[in-house]
Amino acid sequence: MTEMPYTPTDVERDALSRIRTCLGPKGWVDDAETLTPWLIDSRRVYEGRCLGMARPANTQEVAEILAIAYKAGLQIVPQGGNTGRVGGATPDTTGRQLLLNLGRMNSVRDVDAANYTMTVEAGCILKDLQGVAEQADRLFPLSLGAEGSCQIGGNLASNAGGINVVRYGNARDLVLGLEVVLPDGRIWSGLRRLRKDNTGYDLKQIFLGSEGTLGIITAAVLKLFPLPKERATALVAIADLDTAVTLLERARSASGDALMSFELMPGFALDWAEKYVEGAKQPFDTTYDWTILMEIGGPRTDGAAKIALESLLENAFEDGLVIDAVLPQSEDQRAQIWFLREAIVEAQVREGAQVKHDVSVPVSQVPRFIREANAAVEEMMPGIRPYPFGHVGDGNIHYNLSQPIDMPAREFLGRYAELQHRVHDVALSLDGSISAEHGIGRSKRDELLRCKSAVELDMMRSLKTLFDPKGLMNPGKTIPDA
Repeated sequence: MTEMPYTPTDVERDALSRIRTCLGPKGWVDDAETLTPWLIDSRRVYEGRCLGMARPANTQEVAEILAIAYKAGLQIVPQGGNTGRVGGATPDTTGRQLLLNLGRMNSVRDVDAANYTMTVEAGCILKDLQGVAEQADRLFPLSLGAEGSCQIGGNLASNAGGINVVRYGNARDLVLGLEVVLPDGRIWSGLRRLRKDNTGYDLKQIFLGSEGTLGIITAAVLKLFPLPKERATALVAIADLDTAVTLLERARSASGDALMSFELMPGFALDWAEKYVEGAKQPFDTTYDWTILMEIGGPRTDGAAKIALESLLENAFEDGLVIDAVLPQSEDQRAQIWFLREAIVEAQVREGAQVKHDVSVPVSQVPRFIREANAAVEEMMPGIRPYPFGHVGDGNIHYNLSQPIDMPAREFLGRYAELQHRVHDVALSLDGSISAEHGIGRSKRDELLRCKSAVELDMMRSLKTLFDPKGLMNPGKTIPDA
């Protein structure tokens, strides 16, 4: 039976009319064809409906929208590039929610190279910001697979991670100040460019990682860093899983903690990438059990980073930690290796149905986590194919699972929750987390009941009530019901 479209109340119709007037024709979208891509999450798990999409051009327009919505009781779903992995930016199916997309707010307000900061609006594309920083001879280190389309506001709201966390930290570590519109329309202007500001609570941290449930981030002061003049990269095959942690320790020490990335990939994932993804090439003649992609950044073009990496690998070969290695000799070769890292994600999709996880454990426990998780899921489902990869340098493993070869996809996905529950059990038993960099959104909201104490949940709900007493901001996301 077809679900009937929602009919707004008189109060809601009046509020929507005022919002449309405030925004003008460029700031309002309600035709189905344009809306459709924004009503489905990036993994195509969740699909919703909405009253329309507001596209404000500046912070004042965001404030006016929220003030009108607050008085009328309109629910708001903030949205950036719609690249999230947990359904956090998708409206529900009632049709009663208003999408608020920040894509038009894409100005870089200021670049202060001497202060190593830039002040940017929430709708800026992450890759564009990397380019702006580079033009100023600076580095903005946040880097992830969706950087060509994700927006910085969403990155900060979800506390995104990526490949450079081992050296520079998560998104929340890259912020000095925020501008936020509160649910009632008030603007908090906290765009301070200070590295020392010991004047009470650090309010910006409340909104970083809050997934739009407490307010809307409209601008941020971001930290910049010296732009590496040299990048020494290697793809290595390691003797066994435990070697990953030992090699990581050595790499951090040998580089003077200039290690930027340290990525774990199973050898067969490289084969899958070459099989399914055009342009991806497995560089080894043999399929090894485990490989590491590492990169060291250097402040000069004197070859010091390359010398440090080569010395590290020479000693690792002698000690039996590394059994094969590929060192790119040009920027094109380096790009090919990093393309291979990204291609393993698409390759798994092409191989069949998957169950995905974004867990973290203490770095020292990564090998144990993978072994115990493998044993747990293989006991539950003989023939299942674990596909763990990711940012071992910071303890974040994307522990994905591919369906058994002889099992129909529908049957496999029918046990998604059961498998996810078991993998999360293993991570939690090792003092880990069920979400390292993707956030909670809708897909992991109820799982928080298992991994947060009653005190933690009470504090989270208290903050939600304090900032959003009407429960209008991204309802049904992040915070489980009491």
